[in-house]
Amino acid sequence: MGILVDHWSILGLLLLLPIYIGWLWISLHRLQGARKKLAIGLRTFLLLLLVFALAGPQLTTGLHHKSIVFAVDRSDSVKQDGNEAAWIQAAAKARGSEKDEAGVVSMALQASIEKPVDSRPLDGFQMTAKSNPQFSNVASGLQLAAGLLPGDNTGRIILLSDGEENVGELLSQGKLLRDRGIRVDVVPLAGKERRDAAIEAVRLPEKLYQAEAYTVEVVIRSTASAPAQLRVFEDNREMTAQSVQLNKGENRFAFQSLAKEPGFHRYRAEVYLEGDEQSANNTHYGFSSVQGPPKVLIVEGTAGISKNVEGALQSALIPYETIVPELLSNDFVTYTGYQSILLNNVAATQIPQIKMEMIEQAVRDYSVGLVMLGGDNSYGLGGYFKTPIERALPVYMDLRGKREIPSLGIVLVMDKSGSMSGDKIKLAQEAASRTVDLLREKDTLGVLGFDGSPQWFVDPQKLTDKASVIQKINAIPADGGTEIYTAVEEAYAKLSKIDAQRKHIILLTDGQSSTTQSYEALTEQMQKGQITMSTVAIGTDADQALLSHLAELAKGRYYAAVDQTTIPAIFSREAVLISRTYVVNQPFVPAVTGGSDWSSFLGQGLPVLNGYIATTSKEAAEVVLASSEPDPILARWQYGSGRTVAWTSDATGAWSANWVTWPGFTHMLTSMIKWTFPQFEASPIELRTQLKGNELVLQATSGNQEWSGSAIQEELRVNVTDESLNKQEVAFTSTAPGSYSAQLPVDKSGVYLSKIELLASSGEADAEKRVVGSSTTGFVIPYSPEYRITDGQGLVKLQQLAELTGGRMLSLEHPEMAFAYAAAPQKRLTPIRAYLLMAALALLLLDIAARRLSLPPGLWARAFSRRAAAPASPLPLAQTPMARLRERKQLAEHKLQRTEAAAAKPRLIPEEPPTQAAAPTAAAEPAPPDGMSRLLEAKRRGRK
Repeated sequence: MGILVDHWSILGLLLLLPIYIGWLWISLHRLQGARKKLAIGLRTFLLLLLVFALAGPQLTTGLHHKSIVFAVDRSDSVKQDGNEAAWIQAAAKARGSEKDEAGVVSMALQASIEKPVDSRPLDGFQMTAKSNPQFSNVASGLQLAAGLLPGDNTGRIILLSDGEENVGELLSQGKLLRDRGIRVDVVPLAGKERRDAAIEAVRLPEKLYQAEAYTVEVVIRSTASAPAQLRVFEDNREMTAQSVQLNKGENRFAFQSLAKEPGFHRYRAEVYLEGDEQSANNTHYGFSSVQGPPKVLIVEGTAGISKNVEGALQSALIPYETIVPELLSNDFVTYTGYQSILLNNVAATQIPQIKMEMIEQAVRDYSVGLVMLGGDNSYGLGGYFKTPIERALPVYMDLRGKREIPSLGIVLVMDKSGSMSGDKIKLAQEAASRTVDLLREKDTLGVLGFDGSPQWFVDPQKLTDKASVIQKINAIPADGGTEIYTAVEEAYAKLSKIDAQRKHIILLTDGQSSTTQSYEALTEQMQKGQITMSTVAIGTDADQALLSHLAELAKGRYYAAVDQTTIPAIFSREAVLISRTYVVNQPFVPAVTGGSDWSSFLGQGLPVLNGYIATTSKEAAEVVLASSEPDPILARWQYGSGRTVAWTSDATGAWSANWVTWPGFTHMLTSMIKWTFPQFEASPIELRTQLKGNELVLQATSGNQEWSGSAIQEELRVNVTDESLNKQEVAFTSTAPGSYSAQLPVDKSGVYLSKIELLASSGEADAEKRVVGSSTTGFVIPYSPEYRITDGQGLVKLQQLAELTGGRMLSLEHPEMAFAYAAAPQKRLTPIRAYLLMAALALLLLDIAARRLSLPPGLWARAFSRRAAAPASPLPLAQTPMARLRERKQLAEHKLQRTEAAAAKPRLIPEEPPTQAAAPTAAAEPAPPDGMSRLLEAKRRGRK
């Protein structure tokens, strides 16, 4: 142990110390004797401590123990059999000194600390940190391990890995460790030996023209020579399925096809090898855009009702495809391939929630148009209240203060048995909450839950506090059995006592009643009380025959909710239907209130319209035609990057008999649909992608020279949507005029759609940005490179790392070699400046006390002798300071009284001088000193 000083020159201040001591001796003239010596000694020692603290002293101690951080690769490419943890435990047991330290770091996509660096034993150690094993980032593990190593002793890193990295650069990190003097020993881990076939690429042209022939190339790498099955799909339609012979290594297969349908198309290739041990790499994707004329998707609620629409599109040479709602695609890419989607009298109960979300997102983010045509199953009557379709359309589905609606009384009878747990009860709660939102304050709503017996969660009440009612609905649990009759009977009993113009019960269940009762008498009583009931069967386990029969007996409607997500739409539809107010059946001539660009066919006189579905126009919508109420008949607006149109009457002739025979009807329909087509189909924007580790690099190029220049400011806005409809905005950075770059973190493989919009402004502060270019394209993110079949270069990288840092190549067979290296003796430097400053502060306080506090002479001696003579028991009351003060006060008062008495006594004879005999008596009995005189004497002694 020794002392090391950082700044030796500061110690030269000690030469001035004798001069300061002499000056201090002279200046402290008030202090005398030992007190003066004590003050000077304290001040001298204080200055010595301050000078040494400024010099930066450090204690040096010799160190001979070792520190090791084990960095363990836990990615999927390494066989996870627990041998790594056992190897680390064995290595720790073989360390030569109890002071040797060990820490553990694990890594996959990120690095995590499993154990800090210390000398604790590793018996029973297991690795528990979580990370994404689909990527291997060895460099992050080395970086974290280096940060854990203490810098004052011999430390090194032991890396356990297969070297197959796909994120980061371990050799670049190795150079940084070499510069810091940190050695890296390597323990090669064997990769998983699998029988595996992996599709490495699906290649085809990114852009095609309709009727163009093209080739799909599939590249497969295999670890074995064996027969396999290869299947290729286009938009989930199988293109080919054939048996192929795989050879060990790379294999290529090509297929010819013809671009038939315009739009975006996703391709998927799958390989099946018997005994394949890794399925994550058996699927790969491709993407292509087929250029062709605009295409419209017609979705008709009832087959055959779109003849008038189809005829109008044929006359305008616009291709179309007509389907029923059940055939709507589950693939989001399919919707972006159409220029517009037309819903012709389709009920929301016919479209699952996820498909409505796909349509709404295609309109909002990818410029796909949307047109809704009316009918008895559309708008509010179709149950579109608070659906994604309502968000996209220019009208609200409810009537907002425009006409008097009959007061409603509704009781929701909801199954809350154990089979309703999970998503079913949540959807039922959402449906009930949506019904609350749709009703008005003067309406009455009750919610009756039932299992084996009924239970009121919301007693029938006016909806003056909707939030409280919704809160109670969301608290309905799911447990117990199923008993339907008792619940319906209880609902009828309460509803019959409610004062409302329309009374209705909605029964929802997914099971079968535990008892069989006769419902005829009950429903007959309901009809007499003008109470109707509709029933909803969830899934295939419900008693559909009973529920259908109940709805027929109670003059209601029966719904078979095979798709549970349609339940909220069913409840909304029922709440609208019982009001019987949304359908307007009266002849009128619509008034033109907007749409100047359509004046060529709307301004020549319009025929009579016999009816429509009442809605409310949205604040930002443009109402082109309106009724006398006024209600919107034809409305349009911009929604996101797309456009939507609402026609609240029908197109079959039920209400529009005069319109379908009107010569301008065809022109009106085609104009409505064309208005919703994307506005920027041709665009000079190109997008390229490149996968780097777990990030996708996107590079966009704008070739529009018209908007290139110093006075023009460009901004690139890109929305990316995956197959699960998860949307994220990507921030692009301008790297050069017309060139942009961005990074997108990779979460999962698949086909991603991107909508790119180029915005430009004049460069002024308040200049409005406008879209000058737009492009919709897609790209493919393959499976993680962790699952690729590698060429075994990982071991070479590990050897290079060990050579680069001066480390060793160890093996799993000899864990005792981990600590078997010579540790060069090193010194640990411990700064002591803080301790010196704390000691100087303590001396400063003593110095102040020595100079400022004065004690009477002999006080310490008297106090010591008094303490020695005092008994062990507590002091008596007379020995306390207060008691002594009282005694002195009484003595002074007594003396004062005697003096006053002597002065007042008359002298009859002259006073004789004292005799010699009396003098000794007076001297022997001096007057006791009073308290004041003693205090004055102590003050005089203190001044000395």
